[in-house]
Amino acid sequence: MSPARLAYTALVYSLLPYALVRIAWRSRRERGYLKHVPERFGRYNIKRPTEPLIWLHAVSLGETRAAEPLVRALQRRYPAHRVLLTHMTPSGRHASQTLFGDNVIRCYLPYDYPGAVDRFLDHFEPAIGLLMETELWPNLIQACRARGVPLYLVNARLSEKSFRGYHRFGAIAREATSSLTGIAAQTTQDAQRLQALGARAVSVTGSVKFDATPAPQLVELGKSWRKSFGIRRVLLAASTRDGEESLVLDAWSKLPDSPLLVLVPRHPQRFDEVATLLERRGVRYARRSVSVDVSRQTQVLLGDSMGEMAAYFSACDVAFVGGSLLPYGAHNFIEACALGKPVLLGPHTYNFAEAAERAISAGAALRVSDADELAAAAARLLGDPGAASEMGQRGVEFSRAHQGATERVLAILRPSLDTANALERERS
Repeated sequence: MSPARLAYTALVYSLLPYALVRIAWRSRRERGYLKHVPERFGRYNIKRPTEPLIWLHAVSLGETRAAEPLVRALQRRYPAHRVLLTHMTPSGRHASQTLFGDNVIRCYLPYDYPGAVDRFLDHFEPAIGLLMETELWPNLIQACRARGVPLYLVNARLSEKSFRGYHRFGAIAREATSSLTGIAAQTTQDAQRLQALGARAVSVTGSVKFDATPAPQLVELGKSWRKSFGIRRVLLAASTRDGEESLVLDAWSKLPDSPLLVLVPRHPQRFDEVATLLERRGVRYARRSVSVDVSRQTQVLLGDSMGEMAAYFSACDVAFVGGSLLPYGAHNFIEACALGKPVLLGPHTYNFAEAAERAISAGAALRVSDADELAAAAARLLGDPGAASEMGQRGVEFSRAHQGATERVLAILRPSLDTANALERERS
């Protein structure tokens, strides 16, 4: 073990009490954290299938949704394999259940303790590993390398902020990135930052999020909601984060003609918190978990459901995508574009920096700097259906123009998958 990784491992072990406290603390708001705790330390009661495993790690909700086109493509292309999805959060695990049901195996990836990592790899023996977006676990990466398990970072992104954080730990970052079999980066800027950290085999493939197809049943569900809302225009605030709901409500309160606001917090543990905020403000609201039947007196529909984002986008006239009014880096707005909805983004889009700039240049999205500009832009689009429709059509064209990343990622993975197939045939 290198000196850098030895120091890192000592730090990880010193943080063990914090990890346990964090599980307990987060379980206060999301009870799912109390389930499957042994898996976080590499202990599983899941029976390993006889088929070779393609393992894909998607930390949380966003990464799991982003992985959908890649998972489905792998299942079509390699039907003799099973897909193992690992997560770190209950919301990611729940999303994989909603998206894939029993067609994949799912569990938590253990914390990056050498013994826990070894138990995970011993139990599942994956033929290949894929880490989604920005997941650099030094002990996991080295354990895979020692066992000859090809390990790729796919749909990789590294913001300038994250780059600065990793760069402070240069030796361990170089060791981790240089030990990956390959990296499929979303953009040229992501690739350059990863190479500056020490990565070697880096290709630019684009984002697989452009290849996601909204589920037809969810699109139809959203259309049925829209009809039930009546003649009022509908503003969606999607994937909002802590502190943003108040800003969105401030903006919405300034809009003429009292449009319906559909408010969908990013994390399920905050649903009740946002409901309390609405009550404090005296807002008449309905909860999606109870019903989507909204009367003319209903001012806000609280989207307290999971796995229905395509329906929410389908039901709106204008979509603001959260995580962008405050410095959270924004969330995926590509699905809204694909569904032909005009998109509003705040100033903080570093998680989607290049995609956001391209969407704005294409006329598919507008950037607003604060709640006042959000109110002005929403009022303009809600009051001009023709302009909103034209912007939505540009969104469709923008999303279609950037498809194809999944096939490019598969081309990078193919040599390792073909080798794994050949070894499996020899063993059988």
